[in-house]
Amino acid sequence: MIRTACVAGLLTLASVALTPAQAAEIEIEAEGPVIELNIYESVTVEPDLATIGAGVNTEAQTAVEAMRANAEAMNAVIDRIKALGVAEEDIQTTGINLNARFDYDRQNREQVFRGYQVSNRVRVKLREIEEVGATLDALVAAGATDLDGPHFSIEDDEGAKEQARSRALERGMERARAYAAMLGAEDVRVLEISETLQGQSRFSRAAVAEAAADEIVLSASPVQPGRVSTGVSLIMKFEAVGAETAEPTGDD
Repeated sequence: MIRTACVAGLLTLASVALTPAQAAEIEIEAEGPVIELNIYESVTVEPDLATIGAGVNTEAQTAVEAMRANAEAMNAVIDRIKALGVAEEDIQTTGINLNARFDYDRQNREQVFRGYQVSNRVRVKLREIEEVGATLDALVAAGATDLDGPHFSIEDDEGAKEQARSRALERGMERARAYAAMLGAEDVRVLEISETLQGQSRFSRAAVAEAAADEIVLSASPVQPGRVSTGVSLIMKFEAVGAETAEPTGDD
């Protein structure tokens, strides 16, 4: 029996992006049973990059005063980040917000204007993992009023993904041959491979308590970077070939 499978390309890789208009349908003919497997492999490695967010919130009666105070405070934080050896390209502003503040007067049932609030946040990449705790403490000492992170990752995970890809392919071939043997076939022929890249997972957060700069104890906050994983998911289709193959049935 000849089976025909209609697929959008014989080999689909993450590096090749095909639009619906570009993706040509190719008919794949298979005389033997078709085996389809979904294989996932991941590799766990030590992170080499930590990302943290740092921000400053200020309040004043006028928008101009609030913006001016925030700019002064944020400049102090950024200057401290640079003094710690962080390159300028690793510091990125993620948002500046200006909002009017109101309180609700329950007695008079009306909003009462209280002033303006400005928030300014930056995202910082730290390439010295062992310095994360000390950096968080230094930012609070410099005037940062809110922090988030650190988020640990691998700056270049292509090597780890390639290792995961090799493992997934090897395991897929091994499993397909095992199924083929159960069907009485001698080997398998690859019909199609589709790849999906999995993002890096697992990160740690360091909780930083609010404190005035003159109340900070000069000891680094404990930070455990742990390990992060990155992986590859393959959908593999095979044809069982060689010898006589038995059709799988639902009969006991």
